[in-house]
Amino acid sequence: MIQFIYDSDRELFENAIEFAQKQVKRLIESHSDYYPMYTVGGKWKHEGPAWTHWCDGFLPGMMWLFLQYLGADKPDSRFWFEQAIRYTKPLETRKTDNDVHDLGFIFFSAYHRWYQATRDKAIREVVIQAGKTLSERFNEAGQYLHSFVAEDSLFIDIMMNVGIVFYAARETNDRALRDVAIRHCITTRRCLVRGDGSTAHEGIFDPATGEFLRQSTQQGFRGDSCWSRGLTWALYGFTTSYGYSRDPRFLHTAEACADYYITHTPSDGIPPWDYNAPPENRSLLDTSAAAIAAAGLLRLCRHIPDPLKGHFYWSTAINILRSLSTRFLAIADQEWEGVLRGGVYHLHKGLGVDESVMWGEYFYVEALEEALRVIQ
Repeated sequence: MIQFIYDSDRELFENAIEFAQKQVKRLIESHSDYYPMYTVGGKWKHEGPAWTHWCDGFLPGMMWLFLQYLGADKPDSRFWFEQAIRYTKPLETRKTDNDVHDLGFIFFSAYHRWYQATRDKAIREVVIQAGKTLSERFNEAGQYLHSFVAEDSLFIDIMMNVGIVFYAARETNDRALRDVAIRHCITTRRCLVRGDGSTAHEGIFDPATGEFLRQSTQQGFRGDSCWSRGLTWALYGFTTSYGYSRDPRFLHTAEACADYYITHTPSDGIPPWDYNAPPENRSLLDTSAAAIAAAGLLRLCRHIPDPLKGHFYWSTAINILRSLSTRFLAIADQEWEGVLRGGVYHLHKGLGVDESVMWGEYFYVEALEEALRVIQ
């Protein structure tokens, strides 16, 4: 794989991750102890709704990634280590928050990266508890972890969070926990992933009988459309689940989602916010979905037995990063506080549309760090 990376790409990606560090420093100096979600006019600090605070792990998660990128002996390493701890510690109380389905987002991006950096067993216990808490959302009749919306609701987003249940199961050798995670993935695969690899955002069930009733959406164009961020949640999430379970069904699903993304996205790798959007907003792109796809493909390519297909996924991820780093980096606008422009949070509510969004920032940096680590 390495020989297909140009020196210009390495320089481009190094400049991008350095710019990301600059923007995060700017954020924490301007808005100390603030956990942002999306910008308004390029500014992080605003009074817009944060809903379940599902993005709070991404800011410290970026700091842990910066530390991983730099190593322990660089001038800024100590700074990022201290700031990462400062912004990670306040999240611990949420390890028992059973009102949300986003504990994987919060604790995998922050606390788990802290544990990877220090191997402190007390930190690992926080991640394990978060996984156990998330498992409490399991609906036995329907065989799924229900969303924060209601017990009858299954989100494709939860595929990005179920990994923390797998993690807790592995670290404690708890077969019941592992079974919850496996069954959730199977239900999501059956009900939200279509035969062509496209995905629905939400599934509605009868919570008493477990009967699957219909596909729906909260953020996509329609219940039967393919919301691009949801597709990339599935691509990344099923890859993670395969890594823990080695269940070939999950690898097959991750590949199907990846192939749909590649087939239906323009050649630059940046998708529309929904693949079935109407003409009046079909041109609206979502760079956050592209960043998730890049990070997911870099993980997926390691699991593919066919080296040619694995390299195809790798090179697709690099192409996405190249497009993001040349066309959507906010480096030319000194007033813009985010890293990546062109993200979309919630179109229907008018929140974070064509803005910087924290999950886009985080997965972009994750993909940059992974690519640079491999090609050095």
